[in-house]
Amino acid sequence: MTTLLGLCGALRAASTNRKLMLEAVRHFDPDTFVDGDLRLPLYDGDLEAEGIPQAVQTLADQVKAADAVVIACPEYNKGPSGVVKNALDWISRTKGGPWRDKPVALVAAADGRGGGDRSQFALRLMMVPFRARVLPGPEVLVADSSNAFDGNGRLISERYDKALAELMEQLKAMT
Repeated sequence: MTTLLGLCGALRAASTNRKLMLEAVRHFDPDTFVDGDLRLPLYDGDLEAEGIPQAVQTLADQVKAADAVVIACPEYNKGPSGVVKNALDWISRTKGGPWRDKPVALVAAADGRGGGDRSQFALRLMMVPFRARVLPGPEVLVADSSNAFDGNGRLISERYDKALAELMEQLKAMT
Protein backbone atom coordinates (compact mmCIF):
# COMPACT_ATOMS: atom_id res chain seq x y z
CA MET A 1 0.00 0.00 0.00
CA THR A 2 1.38 3.37 -0.99
CA THR A 3 0.49 6.73 0.46
CA LEU A 4 1.16 9.85 -1.59
CA LEU A 5 1.12 13.26 0.07
CA GLY A 6 0.37 16.23 -2.14
CA LEU A 7 1.38 19.77 -1.21
CA CYS A 8 -0.04 22.54 -3.35
CA GLY A 9 1.64 25.91 -3.02
CA ALA A 10 -1.40 27.73 -4.40
CA LEU A 11 -4.31 28.00 -1.98
CA ARG A 12 -6.96 28.82 -4.59
CA ALA A 13 -9.22 25.79 -5.07
CA ALA A 14 -9.16 25.99 -8.87
CA SER A 15 -5.48 26.89 -9.25
CA THR A 16 -3.55 25.33 -12.09
CA ASN A 17 -1.04 23.97 -9.57
CA ARG A 18 -3.84 22.13 -7.78
CA LYS A 19 -4.95 20.73 -11.14
CA LEU A 20 -1.37 19.69 -11.89
CA MET A 21 -1.01 18.08 -8.47
CA LEU A 22 -4.21 16.10 -9.03
CA GLU A 23 -2.99 15.00 -12.45
CA ALA A 24 0.22 13.80 -10.75
CA VAL A 25 -1.91 11.82 -8.27
CA ARG A 26 -3.83 10.25 -11.16
CA HIS A 27 -0.58 9.11 -12.78
CA PHE A 28 0.92 7.87 -9.50
CA ASP A 29 -2.29 6.00 -8.60
CA PRO A 30 -1.60 5.62 -4.87
CA ASP A 31 -3.63 3.44 -2.55
CA THR A 32 -4.09 6.55 -0.39
CA PHE A 33 -3.77 10.22 -1.29
CA VAL A 34 -3.44 12.87 1.41
CA ASP A 35 -3.91 16.53 0.44
CA GLY A 36 -1.67 18.43 2.86
CA ASP A 37 -3.08 21.64 4.32
CA LEU A 38 -0.67 24.56 3.92
CA ARG A 39 -3.00 27.07 5.61
CA LEU A 40 -0.59 27.42 8.51
CA PRO A 41 0.13 30.39 10.76
CA LEU A 42 3.09 32.47 9.62
CA TYR A 43 6.30 31.17 11.12
CA ASP A 44 7.07 33.13 14.27
CA GLY A 45 9.72 32.18 16.83
CA ASP A 46 7.53 33.53 19.64
CA LEU A 47 4.69 31.27 18.52
CA GLU A 48 7.10 28.35 18.26
CA ALA A 49 8.23 29.01 21.85
CA GLU A 50 4.64 28.27 22.91
CA GLY A 51 4.85 24.94 21.07
CA ILE A 52 4.54 23.70 17.51
CA PRO A 53 1.01 24.52 16.29
CA GLN A 54 -1.14 21.41 15.82
CA ALA A 55 -1.65 22.11 12.10
CA VAL A 56 2.13 22.19 11.61
CA GLN A 57 2.67 18.98 13.55
CA THR A 58 -0.08 17.29 11.57
CA LEU A 59 1.60 18.30 8.30
CA ALA A 60 5.03 17.14 9.53
CA ASP A 61 3.49 13.82 10.60
CA GLN A 62 1.88 13.46 7.16
CA VAL A 63 5.26 14.05 5.49
CA LYS A 64 6.87 11.45 7.75
CA ALA A 65 4.11 8.87 7.15
CA ALA A 66 3.90 9.28 3.37
CA ASP A 67 5.73 6.93 1.05
CA ALA A 68 6.31 9.84 -1.34
CA VAL A 69 5.47 13.53 -1.72
CA VAL A 70 4.58 15.63 -4.74
CA ILE A 71 4.90 19.40 -4.39
CA ALA A 72 3.09 21.56 -6.93
CA CYS A 73 4.48 25.05 -6.55
CA PRO A 74 3.59 28.17 -8.49
CA GLU A 75 6.04 30.94 -9.22
CA TYR A 76 5.29 34.24 -7.52
CA ASN A 77 7.69 37.10 -8.20
CA LYS A 78 10.38 34.74 -9.51
CA GLY A 79 10.27 32.39 -6.52
CA PRO A 80 8.18 29.76 -4.73
CA SER A 81 4.95 30.83 -3.10
CA GLY A 82 5.06 32.11 0.45
CA VAL A 83 2.83 29.28 1.69
CA VAL A 84 5.37 26.67 0.54
CA LYS A 85 8.28 28.54 2.10
CA ASN A 86 6.30 29.01 5.32
CA ALA A 87 5.41 25.30 5.45
CA LEU A 88 9.04 24.30 4.91
CA ASP A 89 10.18 26.71 7.62
CA TRP A 90 7.65 25.32 10.09
CA ILE A 91 8.35 21.67 9.27
CA SER A 92 12.06 22.32 9.78
CA ARG A 93 11.25 23.18 13.40
CA THR A 94 9.58 19.82 14.14
CA LYS A 95 11.36 16.78 15.56
CA GLY A 96 12.26 13.60 13.76
CA GLY A 97 13.43 14.90 10.36
CA PRO A 98 10.23 14.08 8.46
CA TRP A 99 11.77 14.85 5.05
CA ARG A 100 14.91 12.72 5.46
CA ASP A 101 15.23 10.18 2.61
CA LYS A 102 11.66 10.97 1.51
CA PRO A 103 11.11 10.61 -2.27
CA VAL A 104 9.87 13.99 -3.54
CA ALA A 105 8.72 15.11 -6.98
CA LEU A 106 8.45 18.79 -7.83
CA VAL A 107 6.06 20.13 -10.44
CA ALA A 108 5.07 23.66 -11.36
CA ALA A 109 2.46 25.48 -13.38
CA ALA A 110 2.61 29.19 -14.18
CA ASP A 111 1.11 31.50 -16.74
CA GLY A 112 4.55 32.68 -17.85
CA ARG A 113 6.60 31.06 -20.57
CA GLY A 114 8.97 29.40 -18.08
CA GLY A 115 6.21 27.43 -16.39
CA GLY A 116 7.62 28.07 -12.92
CA ASP A 117 11.24 27.17 -13.64
CA ARG A 118 12.64 29.76 -11.22
CA SER A 119 10.42 28.64 -8.37
CA GLN A 120 11.31 25.02 -8.97
CA PHE A 121 15.04 25.85 -9.01
CA ALA A 122 14.70 27.75 -5.72
CA LEU A 123 12.56 25.01 -4.18
CA ARG A 124 15.22 22.42 -5.03
CA LEU A 125 17.74 24.52 -3.08
CA MET A 126 15.32 24.85 -0.15
CA MET A 127 14.94 21.08 0.04
CA VAL A 128 18.70 20.39 0.34
CA PRO A 129 18.96 20.81 4.14
CA PHE A 130 16.13 18.30 4.63
CA ARG A 131 18.07 15.55 2.85
CA ALA A 132 15.01 14.47 0.92
CA ARG A 133 15.46 12.46 -2.27
CA VAL A 134 14.23 15.06 -4.76
CA LEU A 135 13.89 13.59 -8.24
CA PRO A 136 16.09 15.42 -10.76
CA GLY A 137 13.60 15.07 -13.59
CA PRO A 138 12.02 15.08 -15.93
CA GLU A 139 11.14 18.62 -15.01
CA VAL A 140 7.43 19.26 -15.29
CA LEU A 141 7.04 23.00 -15.89
CA VAL A 142 3.64 23.81 -17.35
CA ALA A 143 3.79 27.17 -19.14
CA ASP A 144 0.72 29.25 -20.08
CA SER A 145 -1.02 27.21 -17.40
CA SER A 146 -4.39 28.95 -17.59
CA ASN A 147 -4.73 27.38 -21.06
CA ALA A 148 -3.06 24.03 -20.26
CA PHE A 149 -6.03 22.13 -18.78
CA ASP A 150 -9.36 21.07 -20.20
CA GLY A 151 -12.71 21.52 -18.44
CA ASN A 152 -12.13 18.34 -16.43
CA GLY A 153 -8.76 19.50 -15.12
CA ARG A 154 -6.78 17.22 -17.42
CA LEU A 155 -3.61 18.34 -19.15
CA ILE A 156 -4.21 19.17 -22.80
CA SER A 157 -0.59 18.85 -23.93
CA GLU A 158 0.56 15.31 -24.59
CA ARG A 159 4.14 16.47 -23.98
CA TYR A 160 3.37 17.69 -20.44
CA ASP A 161 1.23 14.64 -19.69
CA LYS A 162 3.98 12.27 -20.86
CA ALA A 163 6.63 14.04 -18.76
CA LEU A 164 4.35 13.98 -15.71
CA ALA A 165 3.62 10.28 -16.20
CA GLU A 166 7.35 9.54 -16.39
CA LEU A 167 8.07 11.61 -13.27
CA MET A 168 5.34 9.84 -11.30
CA GLU A 169 6.57 6.45 -12.52
CA GLN A 170 10.03 7.31 -11.19
CA LEU A 171 8.57 8.57 -7.90
CA LYS A 172 6.59 5.36 -7.47
CA ALA A 173 9.72 3.29 -8.17
CA MET A 174 11.50 5.10 -5.32
CA THR A 175 8.86 4.11 -2.75
